[in-house]
Amino acid sequence: MPFANPIGVAAGFDKNSHATPGLKYYGLGFAEVGTVTPRPQDGNPKKRIFRITEDYALINRCGFNNKGIDYVVDNLSQYETFRPMLVGLNLGKNKDTAHISSDYLIGIEKSKNLNSVDYYVVNISSPNTPGLRDSQTKENLEALLDDVLTKMDQLSIKKPLLIKVAPDLSDDQIKDIANVITKKKCGNTKVSGLILTNTTISRPRISDKESNATTDSYMSEIGGLSGKPLKDMSTRVISEFYRLTNGKLPIIGVGGVSSGQDAYEKIKAGASLVQLYTSLTYEGPPIVNKIKRELVELLERDNLNSISEAVGLNHKKSGK
Repeated sequence: MPFANPIGVAAGFDKNSHATPGLKYYGLGFAEVGTVTPRPQDGNPKKRIFRITEDYALINRCGFNNKGIDYVVDNLSQYETFRPMLVGLNLGKNKDTAHISSDYLIGIEKSKNLNSVDYYVVNISSPNTPGLRDSQTKENLEALLDDVLTKMDQLSIKKPLLIKVAPDLSDDQIKDIANVITKKKCGNTKVSGLILTNTTISRPRISDKESNATTDSYMSEIGGLSGKPLKDMSTRVISEFYRLTNGKLPIIGVGGVSSGQDAYEKIKAGASLVQLYTSLTYEGPPIVNKIKRELVELLERDNLNSISEAVGLNHKKSGK
Protein backbone atom coordinates (compact mmCIF):
# COMPACT_ATOMS: atom_id res chain seq x y z
CA MET A 1 0.00 0.00 0.00
CA PRO A 2 1.31 3.50 -0.84
CA PHE A 3 1.50 5.33 2.50
CA ALA A 4 1.99 9.08 2.12
CA ASN A 5 4.27 9.02 5.16
CA PRO A 6 5.02 6.54 7.98
CA ILE A 7 3.14 8.35 10.78
CA GLY A 8 -0.39 7.20 11.62
CA VAL A 9 -2.89 7.52 14.43
CA ALA A 10 -3.52 4.46 16.57
CA ALA A 11 -6.87 2.84 17.25
CA GLY A 12 -8.76 4.42 20.12
CA PHE A 13 -8.33 7.98 18.89
CA ASP A 14 -11.16 7.89 16.34
CA LYS A 15 -13.29 5.01 17.55
CA ASN A 16 -16.35 5.66 15.39
CA SER A 17 -14.80 7.30 12.31
CA HIS A 18 -16.10 10.74 13.25
CA ALA A 19 -12.77 12.46 12.61
CA THR A 20 -11.34 10.45 9.70
CA PRO A 21 -11.47 13.19 7.01
CA GLY A 22 -10.03 15.82 9.34
CA LEU A 23 -7.12 13.64 10.46
CA LYS A 24 -5.62 14.03 7.01
CA TYR A 25 -4.91 17.67 7.84
CA TYR A 26 -2.84 16.66 10.86
CA GLY A 27 -0.23 15.53 8.33
CA LEU A 28 -0.80 11.85 9.08
CA GLY A 29 -0.14 9.14 6.53
CA PHE A 30 -2.89 6.82 7.75
CA ALA A 31 -5.53 6.38 10.43
CA GLU A 32 -6.86 3.36 12.26
CA VAL A 33 -10.56 3.45 13.16
CA GLY A 34 -11.91 1.58 16.18
CA THR A 35 -11.72 -0.59 18.08
CA VAL A 36 -15.20 -1.52 16.80
CA THR A 37 -17.43 -4.28 18.17
CA PRO A 38 -20.50 -5.86 16.55
CA ARG A 39 -22.93 -4.26 18.99
CA PRO A 40 -22.70 -0.77 20.49
CA GLN A 41 -21.36 -0.70 24.02
CA ASP A 42 -20.72 2.03 26.57
CA GLY A 43 -17.46 0.63 27.85
CA ASN A 44 -16.39 0.78 31.46
CA PRO A 45 -17.77 3.34 33.93
CA LYS A 46 -16.17 6.78 34.01
CA LYS A 47 -13.68 8.02 35.21
CA ARG A 48 -11.63 5.73 32.98
CA ILE A 49 -8.74 7.81 31.60
CA PHE A 50 -5.98 9.17 33.83
CA ARG A 51 -3.03 11.44 32.99
CA ILE A 52 0.32 10.80 34.63
CA THR A 53 1.89 14.06 33.51
CA GLU A 54 5.26 13.48 35.19
CA ASP A 55 5.74 10.46 32.94
CA TYR A 56 3.99 11.83 29.84
CA ALA A 57 1.66 8.86 30.12
CA LEU A 58 -1.97 7.79 30.22
CA ILE A 59 -3.80 4.95 31.90
CA ASN A 60 -7.08 3.99 30.29
CA ARG A 61 -9.69 1.35 30.95
CA CYS A 62 -12.20 2.47 28.33
CA GLY A 63 -13.37 -1.04 27.49
CA PHE A 64 -14.05 -0.73 23.75
CA ASN A 65 -16.68 2.01 24.03
CA ASN A 66 -18.04 2.46 20.51
CA LYS A 67 -21.27 2.77 18.54
CA GLY A 68 -21.04 -0.64 16.87
CA ILE A 69 -20.06 -1.94 13.46
CA ASP A 70 -23.24 -0.84 11.63
CA TYR A 71 -22.73 2.77 12.69
CA VAL A 72 -19.03 2.77 11.81
CA VAL A 73 -19.60 1.11 8.43
CA ASP A 74 -22.17 3.80 7.63
CA ASN A 75 -19.63 6.51 8.49
CA LEU A 76 -16.83 4.88 6.51
CA SER A 77 -19.11 4.43 3.49
CA GLN A 78 -19.09 8.21 3.07
CA TYR A 79 -15.45 8.00 1.99
CA GLU A 80 -15.92 5.53 -0.84
CA THR A 81 -15.14 8.13 -3.49
CA PHE A 82 -13.43 10.79 -1.39
CA ARG A 83 -10.46 8.98 0.17
CA PRO A 84 -8.93 11.21 2.85
CA MET A 85 -6.07 8.78 3.57
CA LEU A 86 -5.36 5.10 4.03
CA VAL A 87 -7.62 3.68 6.74
CA GLY A 88 -7.44 0.56 8.87
CA LEU A 89 -10.43 -0.98 10.65
CA ASN A 90 -9.61 -2.32 14.10
CA LEU A 91 -12.02 -5.06 15.21
CA GLY A 92 -12.72 -6.30 18.72
CA LYS A 93 -15.24 -8.31 20.71
CA ASN A 94 -18.16 -7.26 22.84
CA LYS A 95 -17.56 -7.68 26.54
CA ASP A 96 -20.24 -10.36 26.96
CA THR A 97 -19.44 -12.47 23.87
CA ALA A 98 -18.45 -16.00 24.86
CA HIS A 99 -17.19 -17.31 21.50
CA ILE A 100 -14.58 -14.70 20.67
CA SER A 101 -14.06 -15.36 16.97
CA SER A 102 -17.75 -14.82 16.17
CA ASP A 103 -17.47 -11.08 16.81
CA TYR A 104 -14.48 -10.67 14.48
CA LEU A 105 -16.34 -12.58 11.78
CA ILE A 106 -19.33 -10.25 12.13
CA GLY A 107 -17.06 -7.22 11.77
CA ILE A 108 -15.47 -8.61 8.63
CA GLU A 109 -18.80 -9.67 7.11
CA LYS A 110 -20.46 -6.29 7.66
CA SER A 111 -17.54 -4.26 6.32
CA LYS A 112 -16.63 -6.52 3.41
CA ASN A 113 -17.83 -4.14 0.70
CA LEU A 114 -16.11 -1.01 2.01
CA ASN A 115 -13.57 0.36 -0.42
CA SER A 116 -12.62 2.95 2.20
CA VAL A 117 -11.02 0.29 4.43
CA ASP A 118 -7.48 -0.59 3.37
CA TYR A 119 -6.55 -3.11 6.06
CA TYR A 120 -8.07 -5.03 8.96
CA VAL A 121 -6.76 -5.38 12.50
CA VAL A 122 -7.73 -8.17 14.88
CA ASN A 123 -7.25 -6.68 18.33
CA ILE A 124 -6.57 -9.47 20.83
CA SER A 125 -4.58 -7.45 23.32
CA SER A 126 -6.63 -4.80 25.08
CA PRO A 127 -6.32 -5.35 28.83
CA ASN A 128 -9.76 -3.81 29.41
CA THR A 129 -11.96 -6.58 27.98
CA PRO A 130 -12.10 -9.65 30.25
CA GLY A 131 -10.45 -12.71 28.74
CA LEU A 132 -9.39 -11.01 25.51
CA ARG A 133 -5.66 -11.48 26.05
CA ASP A 134 -6.25 -15.23 26.41
CA SER A 135 -6.54 -15.17 22.61
CA GLN A 136 -2.77 -14.69 22.47
CA THR A 137 -2.05 -18.24 23.64
CA LYS A 138 -0.87 -20.59 20.91
CA GLU A 139 -3.97 -22.80 20.89
CA ASN A 140 -6.48 -19.95 21.09
CA LEU A 141 -4.69 -17.87 18.46
CA GLU A 142 -4.58 -20.81 16.06
CA ALA A 143 -8.32 -21.38 16.49
CA LEU A 144 -9.13 -17.68 16.07
CA LEU A 145 -7.02 -17.31 12.94
CA ASP A 146 -8.53 -20.46 11.46
CA ASP A 147 -11.95 -18.82 11.72
CA VAL A 148 -10.91 -15.34 10.59
CA LEU A 149 -8.76 -16.44 7.65
CA THR A 150 -11.41 -18.90 6.50
CA LYS A 151 -14.03 -16.14 6.54
CA MET A 152 -11.82 -13.76 4.57
CA ASP A 153 -11.01 -16.49 2.05
CA GLN A 154 -14.70 -17.36 1.64
CA LEU A 155 -15.55 -13.70 1.05
CA SER A 156 -12.56 -13.26 -1.30
CA ILE A 157 -11.28 -10.37 0.81
CA LYS A 158 -7.75 -9.53 -0.32
CA LYS A 159 -7.06 -6.74 2.15
CA PRO A 160 -4.17 -7.16 4.58
CA LEU A 161 -4.93 -8.62 8.00
CA LEU A 162 -2.83 -7.45 10.94
CA ILE A 163 -2.77 -8.76 14.50
CA LYS A 164 -2.35 -6.39 17.45
CA VAL A 165 -0.63 -7.91 20.47
CA ALA A 166 0.39 -6.88 23.97
CA PRO A 167 3.78 -5.77 25.29
CA ASP A 168 3.41 -7.95 28.38
CA LEU A 169 4.68 -11.12 26.72
CA SER A 170 7.41 -13.55 27.70
CA ASP A 171 10.01 -14.65 25.15
CA ASP A 172 8.23 -18.00 24.82
CA GLN A 173 4.89 -16.30 24.20
CA ILE A 174 6.44 -14.12 21.51
CA LYS A 175 7.92 -17.20 19.84
CA ASP A 176 4.58 -19.00 19.91
CA ILE A 177 2.74 -16.06 18.37
CA ALA A 178 5.42 -15.60 15.69
CA ASN A 179 5.21 -19.29 14.78
CA VAL A 180 1.43 -19.23 14.51
CA ILE A 181 1.11 -16.09 12.42
CA THR A 182 3.86 -17.05 9.97
CA LYS A 183 2.50 -20.54 9.32
CA LYS A 184 -1.27 -20.12 9.48
CA LYS A 185 -3.10 -19.62 6.20
CA CYS A 186 -6.35 -20.51 4.46
CA GLY A 187 -6.10 -20.80 0.71
CA ASN A 188 -4.13 -17.71 -0.29
CA THR A 189 -5.22 -15.76 2.80
CA LYS A 190 -2.74 -15.27 5.60
CA VAL A 191 -1.66 -12.77 8.24
CA SER A 192 -0.01 -9.78 6.56
CA GLY A 193 1.51 -7.95 9.51
CA LEU A 194 1.61 -7.03 13.18
CA ILE A 195 0.79 -4.00 15.28
CA LEU A 196 3.20 -3.79 18.22
CA THR A 197 2.05 -3.05 20.80
CA ASN A 198 -1.05 -2.36 22.83
CA THR A 199 -0.90 -0.79 26.30
CA THR A 200 0.81 -2.45 29.26
CA ILE A 201 -0.65 -3.65 32.55
CA SER A 202 2.74 -3.12 34.22
CA ARG A 203 3.64 0.24 35.75
CA PRO A 204 7.12 1.33 34.67
CA ARG A 205 8.12 4.86 35.71
CA ILE A 206 10.48 7.19 33.88
CA SER A 207 10.24 10.37 35.92
CA ASP A 208 12.86 11.11 38.54
CA LYS A 209 10.47 13.52 40.20
CA GLU A 210 9.29 12.62 43.65
CA SER A 211 5.90 10.92 43.51
CA ASN A 212 2.91 12.78 44.85
CA ALA A 213 -0.41 11.52 46.15
CA THR A 214 -2.19 12.12 42.85
CA THR A 215 0.41 10.26 40.79
CA ASP A 216 0.54 7.37 43.24
CA SER A 217 -3.24 7.15 43.16
CA TYR A 218 -3.39 7.18 39.36
CA MET A 219 -0.59 4.64 38.97
CA SER A 220 -2.64 2.22 41.05
CA GLU A 221 -5.62 2.51 38.71
CA ILE A 222 -6.59 -0.58 36.72
CA GLY A 223 -6.10 -0.28 32.96
CA GLY A 224 -3.53 -0.08 30.21
CA LEU A 225 -0.56 2.30 30.46
CA SER A 226 0.57 4.17 27.34
CA GLY A 227 3.05 6.93 26.59
CA LYS A 228 6.75 7.28 27.32
CA PRO A 229 6.99 4.49 29.93
CA LEU A 230 5.78 2.03 27.28
CA LYS A 231 8.38 3.04 24.67
CA ASP A 232 11.19 0.63 25.48
CA MET A 233 8.83 -2.29 26.17
CA SER A 234 7.12 -1.98 22.80
CA THR A 235 10.41 -1.47 20.96
CA ARG A 236 11.78 -4.68 22.51
CA VAL A 237 8.73 -6.61 21.29
CA ILE A 238 9.12 -5.10 17.81
CA SER A 239 12.75 -6.18 17.70
CA GLU A 240 11.95 -9.73 18.80
CA PHE A 241 9.14 -10.23 16.29
CA TYR A 242 11.27 -8.78 13.48
CA ARG A 243 14.05 -11.22 14.33
CA LEU A 244 11.75 -14.23 14.67
CA THR A 245 9.97 -13.52 11.38
CA ASN A 246 13.24 -12.72 9.57
CA GLY A 247 11.93 -9.27 8.76
CA LYS A 248 9.37 -10.72 6.34
CA LEU A 249 6.25 -9.57 8.20
CA PRO A 250 5.55 -5.81 8.13
CA ILE A 251 5.26 -4.22 11.57
CA ILE A 252 3.46 -1.08 12.70
CA GLY A 253 5.15 0.19 15.85
CA VAL A 254 3.15 1.96 18.55
CA GLY A 255 3.92 2.88 22.13
CA GLY A 256 5.64 5.97 23.48
CA VAL A 257 6.40 7.73 20.19
CA SER A 258 6.69 11.45 20.92
CA SER A 259 9.70 12.46 18.80
CA GLY A 260 11.49 11.63 15.59
CA GLN A 261 14.10 9.78 17.64
CA ASP A 262 11.40 7.59 19.23
CA ALA A 263 9.98 6.76 15.81
CA TYR A 264 13.47 6.10 14.42
CA GLU A 265 14.25 3.66 17.24
CA LYS A 266 11.15 1.65 16.41
CA ILE A 267 11.91 1.71 12.70
CA LYS A 268 15.49 0.53 13.24
CA ALA A 269 14.11 -2.21 15.51
CA GLY A 270 11.92 -3.44 12.66
CA ALA A 271 8.82 -1.27 12.25
CA SER A 272 7.90 -0.02 8.79
CA LEU A 273 5.34 2.45 10.14
CA VAL A 274 4.56 3.99 13.52
CA GLN A 275 1.40 5.19 15.23
CA LEU A 276 0.69 7.94 17.76
CA TYR A 277 -1.88 8.22 20.51
CA THR A 278 -0.68 9.57 23.87
CA SER A 279 1.63 12.17 22.33
CA LEU A 280 -1.27 13.50 20.25
CA THR A 281 -3.28 13.80 23.45
CA TYR A 282 -0.54 15.80 25.15
CA GLU A 283 0.78 17.87 22.24
CA GLY A 284 -2.01 18.06 19.67
CA PRO A 285 -1.67 17.98 15.85
CA PRO A 286 1.64 19.93 15.58
CA ILE A 287 3.55 16.94 16.91
CA VAL A 288 2.94 15.02 13.67
CA ASN A 289 4.95 17.34 11.43
CA LYS A 290 7.55 17.76 14.18
CA ILE A 291 8.16 14.00 14.19
CA LYS A 292 8.31 13.89 10.40
CA ARG A 293 10.88 16.71 10.27
CA GLU A 294 13.03 15.04 12.90
CA LEU A 295 12.84 11.72 11.06
CA VAL A 296 14.11 13.33 7.87
CA GLU A 297 17.02 14.87 9.79
CA LEU A 298 17.93 11.49 11.29
CA LEU A 299 17.84 9.78 7.89
CA GLU A 300 20.06 12.48 6.42
CA ARG A 301 22.47 12.20 9.35
CA ASP A 302 22.84 8.47 8.71
CA ASN A 303 23.09 8.87 4.91
CA LEU A 304 19.86 6.99 4.29
CA ASN A 305 17.59 7.86 1.38
CA SER A 306 14.31 6.45 2.67
CA ILE A 307 12.50 4.96 5.65
CA SER A 308 12.68 1.53 4.01
CA GLU A 309 16.49 1.63 4.25
CA ALA A 310 16.22 2.15 8.01
CA VAL A 311 13.72 -0.64 8.71
CA GLY A 312 15.43 -3.31 10.82
CA LEU A 313 18.77 -1.52 10.61
CA ASN A 314 19.74 -2.61 14.13
CA HIS A 315 19.53 -6.25 13.08
CA LYS A 316 21.56 -5.71 9.92
CA LYS A 317 24.33 -3.96 11.84
CA SER A 318 24.51 -6.70 14.46
CA GLY A 319 24.25 -9.49 11.91
CA LYS A 320 21.22 -10.99 13.63
